[in-house]
Amino acid sequence: MFCPVFHIFGWFRQFFIDSAKFLAEFFQKTSQPKSDLKKRKQCIVLSNKSEKYKQFFDTTHLKADLKGKSVRGGTFVMGGQISSCVVRLGLTMVLARILTPDDYGLIAMVAVVTNFAMMFKDMGLSMATVQRSEITHEQVSTLFWINLGLSVLIGIVLAALAPLVAWFYKDPRLLFVTIALAGMFPLSGLSIQHSALLIRQMRFGALSVIQITGVVISGIVAMIAAWQGMRYWSLVLMQLVIPLWSFIAIWWICPWRPAWFRLGVGARSMMLFGGNLTGFNFMNYFSRNADNLLIGKFLGTQLLGLYDKAYQLLMLPLRQITYPVSNVAVPALSRLQEDPEGYQRYYYKMIKIIAYITMPLIAFMAVLSDDVILLMLGEQWRMTSPVFKILAFAAFLQPVSATTGPVFISMGLTNRMFRWGVFSSIMTVLAFVIGIKFGIKGVATAYAISCYILFVPNLIYTYAKTPVKFGKVIQILVPPVLLSVVLYFLIELMKYNLHQEEMLNIIISIGIAVLTGMLAFCLSRQVRADFTGIYQLFLMKKKS
Repeated sequence: MFCPVFHIFGWFRQFFIDSAKFLAEFFQKTSQPKSDLKKRKQCIVLSNKSEKYKQFFDTTHLKADLKGKSVRGGTFVMGGQISSCVVRLGLTMVLARILTPDDYGLIAMVAVVTNFAMMFKDMGLSMATVQRSEITHEQVSTLFWINLGLSVLIGIVLAALAPLVAWFYKDPRLLFVTIALAGMFPLSGLSIQHSALLIRQMRFGALSVIQITGVVISGIVAMIAAWQGMRYWSLVLMQLVIPLWSFIAIWWICPWRPAWFRLGVGARSMMLFGGNLTGFNFMNYFSRNADNLLIGKFLGTQLLGLYDKAYQLLMLPLRQITYPVSNVAVPALSRLQEDPEGYQRYYYKMIKIIAYITMPLIAFMAVLSDDVILLMLGEQWRMTSPVFKILAFAAFLQPVSATTGPVFISMGLTNRMFRWGVFSSIMTVLAFVIGIKFGIKGVATAYAISCYILFVPNLIYTYAKTPVKFGKVIQILVPPVLLSVVLYFLIELMKYNLHQEEMLNIIISIGIAVLTGMLAFCLSRQVRADFTGIYQLFLMKKKS
């Protein structure tokens, strides 16, 4: 059982030895005048390093089995997401019995600041590494030092703001908690580009293992600390262990090592790419939280709790589907930039899978909103049901809209992505401002209307400079939309006539959904072709 400890010790030992050798060679070289011969030798060294690390940058081998790697990658990411969710739930159940709400409240106070700062840690440079069709050792090295520098700077700024955080919440304990959590950022900065290289090579299995083991190790550390009476510091340690473990594990799995920072290696365009992506994420973050801000300000915490719980419950299953697909789609589509037909085929299959899974699921949850709320949350949350139903109508098109992000990123069009983010955020916030006058139902309704108004312009604007055709996407969406509508009305008809208990309603509705799918498969040639294509894709069978 001591083997992992010895391995970790060995990693640290080797890391410090390599660092010491590197620094010694660097200072020895810089202390001597550089002749033309030495400069040529340095160029040879850089060339040798670029050749040594070629396996991390070259992606031509991925195209031979891009479909298989995508399916396996999506499976790994989804498995990692679900496994991490289950482990976190178990940890929460254990820690909640040791710690107090006050301990969690302290961390939640600081999370308001740290979650906002997290948007700027990456600056979109990891996606720049993933997206580029060709990239060099020198470019990734430059991005590594930029990421690390930004992460250290954010950590310093956050630590400097610690007294202000403590003053704002009137709790002196937050001073050292904020300073400690600021250490997450430098640790995270050390593994951003290494993680990007693994994504570029579509090594999602390794990343999923690192994610799950990080959650497990951090949970064990937190439980031991909590049992030792460290209270809220156990939660601080849990958050610090995850980036520390990621740094150790990713550097071990990805043995690429950065060269020194250099100007003139072509990183400027990649920084513009990342800057636009960060700008979009900022606008998206602002618009996604504007509804909570307005409800909390004008309607109070109780109604905010009802609204937020409905939104979180609805998004929980959808994120387990859309996140893995989108995460795998970016590197896969990036490899197909110069193959328009291959790009189209991949994207159309992705849209088809997402639509056939999420649209019937959302229709199912919308019509059973009362039953889902009562079963999952209990009688005290019954008032959440109408909001849940309205938000379900808003979410009906969201998974498809979310696929525009991978298109923007993979085609290098983050400048257009940022412009759309500004426009859509203004429209969404405007909808919230109008809806707040009519309560939480008004906010949810206004949000749903804005989603439908923006859907078509979003697709048209996104596909304008890409191989994807708007008309083809709409054609693909027609069968799953009709299937979802039929399913909705059949379940609604069943509920109106039977009036069963929540659990029985859900069981009967599942049967109706299965029969509806089988009937559509038998009667519709298009649905039959779509289902067969998805089935073959997951079996990784190649068409002749």
